[in-house]
Amino acid sequence: MRVELSNRQSLILDFIREHGSVQVDQLSSHLQVTPQTIRRDLNQLYEWQLVQRVHGGAVVKDNVENLGYGARKILMADEKADIARRTAELLPDNSSLFINIGTTTERVAEYLFERNGMLVITNNINVASTLWPAPGLDVMITGGAIRRADGGIVGASAEEFIDNFKVDYAVIGCSAIDIDGGIYDFDLREVRVAQAIIQHAHSVILVTDSLKFQRRAPIRIDNLSAIETLVTDEGVPLEFAQMVRDSGVRLEIVARSGAEIAEQRQ
Repeated sequence: MRVELSNRQSLILDFIREHGSVQVDQLSSHLQVTPQTIRRDLNQLYEWQLVQRVHGGAVVKDNVENLGYGARKILMADEKADIARRTAELLPDNSSLFINIGTTTERVAEYLFERNGMLVITNNINVASTLWPAPGLDVMITGGAIRRADGGIVGASAEEFIDNFKVDYAVIGCSAIDIDGGIYDFDLREVRVAQAIIQHAHSVILVTDSLKFQRRAPIRIDNLSAIETLVTDEGVPLEFAQMVRDSGVRLEIVARSGAEIAEQRQ
């Protein structure tokens, strides 16, 4: 199918690709046109399958590659901060933990800086850069190839390093969660490291914003049955929340204000 974009539609696509997602009112202000005009353009882009519809706006269309690191940092940034804050509260001082690759896991690291007696092992160079100056923490970083796109460390060397440990907690992220309970990502090397992390932790905490329940990724990390706790925001669809509860996973839903935590258990 031949697609001919108007100049405004091209600008909309460029904006979404840069930021990962967009709201109608945000685009209306940015392009100085009415919300009705933006909705018509987005509807056309939906029909051409160039963007994916979400409540009040759009995100880039899923494909075989993940969003760019810059877009992922911006996307759902407030929700990620609240998820990270709550996750840090679940991690006690004087414990050991893995933190893997992801923009949400990086935010968790920020809330651990003032903690004491923790051993943090990571394959995320951004996590290591955040935490190595912290006086109350010991930080270890895996070997392996540094992924230029986002500072993730992947490969056999990272897996072998992780095999030397058995820690109290693992804090992991993902790119998508399916209604069947499958947890997915885009890079096979990253997935293998995440699988090693899950196998070498007593308790696994999955941190993910609610948009991940609307996305798709091709490579399976594991099933929710491998997870003890899932921390997400209140945008999680009801059917997914029920699926998580049915899996026996502790579900922590963080309100947008960050002031209220809705905790649900099976």
